Amino acid sequence: MIIFHYDKSFEGLLSVVFDAYLRRSFPEQLLAFNEPEPLFTVTSHTVYTESEKTERVWKSLEKKVEKNTLNMISYAWLSELPGADELIYRYICKTFDSPYSIETNFADKDVLQLRQLAQKVSKEKHRMIEFIRFQKTADDTYFAPIHPDYNVIPLIVTHFKNRYADQEWIIYDTGRNYGMHFNTRKLTEVSFTDTSLFPDGKINEELLADNEQLYQQLWKKYFKAITIKERINPKLHRQHLPKRYWKYLTEKG
Repeated sequence: MIIFHYDKSFEGLLSVVFDAYLRRSFPEQLLAFNEPEPLFTVTSHTVYTESEKTERVWKSLEKKVEKNTLNMISYAWLSELPGADELIYRYICKTFDSPYSIETNFADKDVLQLRQLAQKVSKEKHRMIEFIRFQKTADDTYFAPIHPDYNVIPLIVTHFKNRYADQEWIIYDTGRNYGMHFNTRKLTEVSFTDTSLFPDGKINEELLADNEQLYQQLWKKYFKAITIKERINPKLHRQHLPKRYWKYLTEKG
């Protein structure tokens, strides 16, 4: 078995592809630097991430596939699921090896799986855009804690940057313990050591702006007032609004 070790970054994965073709040795498994190798390892190679390798592979991909496919590869990577890197690696190699486009060859298991995985991430992205609820803090920053299944923050921040260009806000992934802060000029990655500041999807009351709780109560009353009791369908409601999102929604608090 041929094993490649790399730093588990997307740029590192592209460097894996570069080294594989350079060496004419194609790994059957990709491992992190310190991850133990399987018993029957025949060849082991350590890949070091280099920008030149990354750029050459990505530019070659841009010549071979449509932009939507490049986005699909990026979305699949952001799933962060075990084995996603090996799936992307196989897909890229098949793309380079084929004289024809494989983008719609869904008879190929890897092509189908990559597309399905990217679709799941895309669905989560759109749900986050729909379900994010900001809470105003005492320093006039709008804060939105989220806990998505996939790492979708890189996919949604541009939407909020354009929509709330004149406001300071933070969107924070509580599961991955990082977020993006926008100060009306630029985006900056942030991370908090004290996650007790926002337990159960809500900011501690003492950190909220003076009128934030009032606005939240008004929103809850509005949400309740427009509900047509005769048309309540709990099963359909949970289908369109999964219960795992409820604790982050002001109207569900």
